[in-house]
Amino acid sequence: MPRTFIRARAALAAVLLVVTFAPVAEAAGVRESAAEVVAEPEIAASAANWTPPLSTRGRWIVDANGNRFKLRSGNWHGASGTWNGSGSADADADHHAGENSGRMPLGLDRAPMAEIIAGFQEIGINSIRLPFSNEMIHDSRPVTDGSVAANPALRGKTPLQVYDVVVRELTAAGLAVILNNHTNTTRWCCGVDGNERWNASQSAETWENDWLLMARRYRNNQRVVGADLYNEVRRNILDDPNWGLGDDHDWFAASQRVGDRILTEADPDLLIIVEGINWTGIPVDGLSHERPTLEPVRRLSHTLVDSGKLVYSAHFYDYTGPNHSGATDGGPPARTKLRVGEGETSDPRYRDLSPAELIKVLDRQAFFVSAETNTHFTAPVWISEFGVGGRDETGNKQRAWFENFVDHLIRTDADFAYWPLVGWHENRKGNGWALLHWDSAGHRMGVYDGDDWRAAAWTRLIAAQGRTGPVAPVSDWSMLSPDHGDFVESRRIRALPDWDSGARKAVCPDGQRLLGLSHTGNRGLCSDVSAGPLWDPAGGHVVVVDERYVGPGNDWASGYTKLQCADGYFLTGYSVRGSAVSAALCAAAPAGRLGTAGRTVWFDRGDSRGSAAKGGDFAQGRYKGQCADDEYAAGIAYTARVGSARTPDALYCRKLS
Repeated sequence: MPRTFIRARAALAAVLLVVTFAPVAEAAGVRESAAEVVAEPEIAASAANWTPPLSTRGRWIVDANGNRFKLRSGNWHGASGTWNGSGSADADADHHAGENSGRMPLGLDRAPMAEIIAGFQEIGINSIRLPFSNEMIHDSRPVTDGSVAANPALRGKTPLQVYDVVVRELTAAGLAVILNNHTNTTRWCCGVDGNERWNASQSAETWENDWLLMARRYRNNQRVVGADLYNEVRRNILDDPNWGLGDDHDWFAASQRVGDRILTEADPDLLIIVEGINWTGIPVDGLSHERPTLEPVRRLSHTLVDSGKLVYSAHFYDYTGPNHSGATDGGPPARTKLRVGEGETSDPRYRDLSPAELIKVLDRQAFFVSAETNTHFTAPVWISEFGVGGRDETGNKQRAWFENFVDHLIRTDADFAYWPLVGWHENRKGNGWALLHWDSAGHRMGVYDGDDWRAAAWTRLIAAQGRTGPVAPVSDWSMLSPDHGDFVESRRIRALPDWDSGARKAVCPDGQRLLGLSHTGNRGLCSDVSAGPLWDPAGGHVVVVDERYVGPGNDWASGYTKLQCADGYFLTGYSVRGSAVSAALCAAAPAGRLGTAGRTVWFDRGDSRGSAAKGGDFAQGRYKGQCADDEYAAGIAYTARVGSARTPDALYCRKLS
């Protein structure tokens, strides 16, 4: 989100460095003359014209009837905090841009909730990203009477109780709500502020339990459709977040774990939304620093217990860049604590890129996830924050960036959420970034008042003709990554006792089968391609640790140890100790679904995946073997000869019936 960053100083090579992270505060400048009047968009379907819950099919989000549901969203911020972190939390001047939310969604002191929600619908919004802080959940202090002056029925309520009412009224109006854990503490985000990670100012256990509380709290409201797990994971003073290292800064592992817990322990209907890493490194020329966004997903993607529930997200603003922190550069005046030049580097900002360069960077950082089909990482991408200054934004680069970015959202038919929807104004002056502003007397200023240059681009975006109607089911492709512990994504197996104690276990989601393995690195690839669910609902599973099911005259890997499933069973998982194969997990298929003719696929000396293998590179830099789409894996072979690590060398692939 556009926001002011708190400075942090860290010693490095005996030099005092000031670390800042993007985004920074919204800019306010000289108001321009009235813009051309643009009519409000006409949206064919009303916000209520969809059936929850939501799920995914490939790159698309769909409703319960399988119809595409495009998230045309906005952020209604405030419940995660607007206080800057210094001064008095009761003083408006010490809140971001002078806007004091009162620990709840902004604007409830100035306009009735029904009016605010109606405003969202007027500008074409069908869904709301609703930030909250962990502190807000447990805050027992009632909101002040003044902070709900326009909504007196909220007097005496705690911030969470107000949040409850907001959720109820949004969904009653037909809007979808995405819960967004924005910060640990109730304050403006994002910088070196104690909110850099999910576990920055609290334990990971507290974070997970708070998510279970929130998911259960709204479980009976099916228009609460998503859990946006955490906002803008980034570096603190000393340490970077990472994607897959297995430590307490591992955002991949933390989001994988809590996503599965939400689905299995709280609400199986929610979309699980995972934002990429927002920033790593120290923004000083000559030192490593970057905005990874979703790029790590290409090499390591999530696999949840329920296929069709994962959405990835990313944020983009003009003043940030792929390697630029978004530090202030002395541009239009803003309410910011940053001094000119702090955290500044020579790296280009997104607004500095040509349209062609911008497209290339955006696709590399995020949009590839939805553009590349039939891969382990294919999923919808929700641009859950983007925005720009409004009437007072006179910068040519800023305006051009917004137009170009909107063009790319339309070009890619992407889901999106504008930041922010609600702001304050006095005499049509103020923060400026919001699409709807209210003054202290309750007078609204909107994007369609005739003096906001963003109106034409917003109309173009909201009214864009993207895909609509039914979306056919697609094959799912999923990565297994027991890199640092169990990666069991089968509900059926999770409900059973440990089937290989002491080993790291990997199991495909129910409905998928194992199709690929890597020679080293312990990675696996699952899919339901060609066959759909294979596991017999009445059938069991068998753990195979020896060659008892290798039939006479069928030595498909001579001289190697073969862990083969019995006839009528298929591979759904495996276990490892260190890098060595420990056991194979085989599941029973209904009679007549599995053939017996087979072939050996060797991958100990190179890739063996076929010329048009799907699933993407599920183990980058490793040799991989993969059965064909019309096959199933029925065995794993390895060697225990001297010098071998007992890693997988071959797969036994059999034809589906």
